[in-house]
Amino acid sequence: MVAALLLVAGGNALLNSRWLATWQTVEAPSATYDVVIRRDEWGVPHVLGETDADAAFGLAYAHAEDDFETLQEVIASARGRLGELTGAEGAAQDYAWHLFDARSDVDAGYESALSPDTRALIEAYADGLNLYASEHPEELRLRGLFPVTGRDIATGFAFTSPFFYGIDRTLGALANSEDPPRNGEPETERGSNAFAVSPARDPDGVTKLIVNSHQPFEGPVAWYEAHVTSAEGLDMIGGLFPISPLPLLGHNRHLGWANTVNRPDLVDVYRLELDEDGDRYRYDGEWLPLESRRIWLHVRTGPLVLPVPRTVYRSVHGPVMINDNGAFAIRYAGIGEIRQVEQYYRLTRAENFEEWQAVMRMQAIPATNFVYADGEGHIAHLYNARFPDRAEGYDWRGVLPGDTSAAVWTANAPFEGIPFLIDPPSGYIFNANNTPCIATAPADNLDCESFSPLLGIETNTTNRMYRADELLAAIEGPIGWPELRRVKYDRGYSRQSAAGPYFRRIAALNFPEGALSDAQQLLAGWDWSLDGEGDADALAAAILRSVMLAAYRGDPLPEPRGVFTNAVAFLQDNYGRIDPSLGEVLRLRRGDADLPLTGGPDALRAIYWPAPEGDALVATAGDSYIMEISWDGEGQVSSRSIHQFGAASTRPNSRHYADQAPLFAAMRMKPTWFTADELEAHIVCRYRPGGERQAANGGSCER
Repeated sequence: MVAALLLVAGGNALLNSRWLATWQTVEAPSATYDVVIRRDEWGVPHVLGETDADAAFGLAYAHAEDDFETLQEVIASARGRLGELTGAEGAAQDYAWHLFDARSDVDAGYESALSPDTRALIEAYADGLNLYASEHPEELRLRGLFPVTGRDIATGFAFTSPFFYGIDRTLGALANSEDPPRNGEPETERGSNAFAVSPARDPDGVTKLIVNSHQPFEGPVAWYEAHVTSAEGLDMIGGLFPISPLPLLGHNRHLGWANTVNRPDLVDVYRLELDEDGDRYRYDGEWLPLESRRIWLHVRTGPLVLPVPRTVYRSVHGPVMINDNGAFAIRYAGIGEIRQVEQYYRLTRAENFEEWQAVMRMQAIPATNFVYADGEGHIAHLYNARFPDRAEGYDWRGVLPGDTSAAVWTANAPFEGIPFLIDPPSGYIFNANNTPCIATAPADNLDCESFSPLLGIETNTTNRMYRADELLAAIEGPIGWPELRRVKYDRGYSRQSAAGPYFRRIAALNFPEGALSDAQQLLAGWDWSLDGEGDADALAAAILRSVMLAAYRGDPLPEPRGVFTNAVAFLQDNYGRIDPSLGEVLRLRRGDADLPLTGGPDALRAIYWPAPEGDALVATAGDSYIMEISWDGEGQVSSRSIHQFGAASTRPNSRHYADQAPLFAAMRMKPTWFTADELEAHIVCRYRPGGERQAANGGSCER
């Protein structure tokens, strides 16, 4: 018996081993594509295709060269197979994949909902990944993951979209038999900043846009920079996530946009009344069958992958979860929508503000703020959200009755009812994951009272919002790049933010004479900025981590005595004092790079870290991909950018693994070389996917 079990276990380990995955044969795609990849001095790919589809093919190949490991995880997620790679955490996401059933939506609408151009784009992108996989079987991580299809790409977009407006918190609460959250709060600190300044406020008549997304430094939503161009007119540079065939933010020749996560109420939860057998629910006076489907989650545990049976349910409302408190149906913005990638594609091709607005009216992207600017001098902030058209008479932030169709929305609220700030007289716009009614000078802000309360528009504020508001309002004259950069890289904390009352609570604590009272006195003299210049900066940073994260999520703030005591103990245990410099404590680490940082949680110079790593606070999220974009008085565009690490984000042996880290730590930027004339002198390598590489300009094709 023991021998048989060992034999089965051994077979399981072999079948699910990475070693066996590397022995599979992936066929190269039969289609041909006309595309050249040009790498610049920083390793950034500038992809030139004859068609848009050709460019997407080249982008996929280039991204795989730099980060094939993460791409495979995202593909596995789009297939409902992430648990086979990452274990229980991935299996939980696979459960959501089955629960949402996004693949069925894609299969049903792929030919009808997506345009031929979009299908060609994502199928070409899939072929680029397949070509790389066929050439590099030694890098394959999971049996049967390839070939990838265009339907996989569309499914990846459709499945992940609701997670950006916080549906993961609803799922987590219901899985733990807890009440669902009343507010749309994200599970993690996926914040961002965005700024736009009109030519009327610039000393030289320049229109300015800052893209400043805050994302994890690694993983499926870490930024990758690329430039895609085609003879059909595509010409977009910016940041993208794995399996995106185009930049998701950045600029083309005419216009650009930045995204920040918004937190409207886009998830509604219904309590179902089940019959005694639990297989029917009451709806409009009838008993309807509760749909159920048996699924298998495949969960990696060490070398083994274990099958775990589960059942997913569905009602007319949407997916259903059953817990200790009953059965709950979930209805969310964009349910059944598969055109997210189509909308992003159309945005990259927009040439003016009118065309861009027409694309935004698709509302296939169910949430996310857009801060916009263009070469004609327009600036705007769209509080983009696919708001449900809800009926009056219900508490839409609570649990709704599931037995009546009167509480089930079937359409979207009109686009005209969404907060949309266009060309304010103040000449500037900002967003920092806050209410859309604080976005510019007070006299020019939108009136939140004018919007329907049924929409569920957020009222959230952040420290970053307060600081941007305070700093920009204090500028009486022109807002040039020096002034705007001082705002963007501000490391201060407003006393109006959660930090203000929290630090007052710490000041009110009673401690006997000793290290804690000394630390309390040190903190009382803090200058409210994590700029690395004050003796109390490290202590303040250690306190602010948990405080600002809880405030951002809308959770109760942690008890101050424990937070303060732990912060003091951390500094004493690791540095022997309570006043080390912030740069000693807060670090950016990647390969051989180990660099001091300034900034902190919910600062405009946003830096986040998990629990202390040894003797340091090591940054893992926050400011990541940053881009500064300008249109001069003639409408000509130029830009600069920076990535927290470099282009080869999971290739430790590459010279681009961490080559941008010193600039990032010093809050400096690099050129993007957007135009062909700018780029030519800075190309170091040219090649076609799978073809011979040609060094250029004295550079090297060694990655």
